[in-house]
Amino acid sequence: MIFILFTAISIYSIDWKIGIMEDENPKFVFPALAGILGIALLFVLNTWSKIGVKK
Repeated sequence: MIFILFTAISIYSIDWKIGIMEDENPKFVFPALAGILGIALLFVLNTWSKIGVKK
């Protein structure tokens, strides 16, 4: 849940009119990418743990 909150704040903070890698945006782009990567990793590890458990 915290990954989603921080990612949403970072994406909201990006100024899309000036471009992604301009002066002010990288400090918001990199945390947003890290949050997205964290969510993806959480999903993969959760799915992987469910595959290993056989009932």
